[in-house]
Amino acid sequence: MAHFQLETIIAAPIELCFDLARNIDVHLAAATARGQKAIAGTTSGLIGLGETVTWEGRYLLLRRQMTSRIVSFDFPNMFADEMQRGAFHHWRHTHTFTQFRGVTKMHDDVDFASPFGLIGYMTDVLFMRNYMRKLLLGQNAFLKNLAENPSQLRGLSNNLSDTKG
Repeated sequence: MAHFQLETIIAAPIELCFDLARNIDVHLAAATARGQKAIAGTTSGLIGLGETVTWEGRYLLLRRQMTSRIVSFDFPNMFADEMQRGAFHHWRHTHTFTQFRGVTKMHDDVDFASPFGLIGYMTDVLFMRNYMRKLLLGQNAFLKNLAENPSQLRGLSNNLSDTKG
C-alpha cells in the first residue's frame, strides 16, 4: 500500500478551486502529454456524487484504463474518488479544500496499492508512489495557474462555463 499527501495554495475562491478540481475538461487539458481521454461515464464538465468517469491514457509506456466513482461529496469542502476498475488493487483520492484570508488550500490525500502482493508493494515503494506524486503535482500546478488566471478559462473549453466565477 502506498500513501502520499500534497498541499497546494491557490489565490482564488474555494468554490472555483473545487469546481476546477472536479472538471473533466480541466483534467484532460492538464493531461494532454499522456494522451489521456475520458471515454465513458461523465466525459465532460463537472463530475458529481455517484458519477463515474473512465480514463484512458499512456502510463509507463502502456495504454491503460481506470474507472473512478465519486463516493463522497461536500461542496465546496471535499470530494473523494475511488477506483471501480483498473490496474491498481485499490485507489482512493480525497480532495479537501479550505479557505483562509482569500486563499484556498487544496489538500490531496492519495492511498493506493498495486496488485501482485509483495512485488506490487515493492513497486509502489520504489517507483509508483513517486511517479503518481509527480503526476498529481503537475495536475495541481495546472489547476493553480488556471484558478489564479481565470481569463484562461475562456480559451480552454466551452464546457467550463459552470466554473467561471
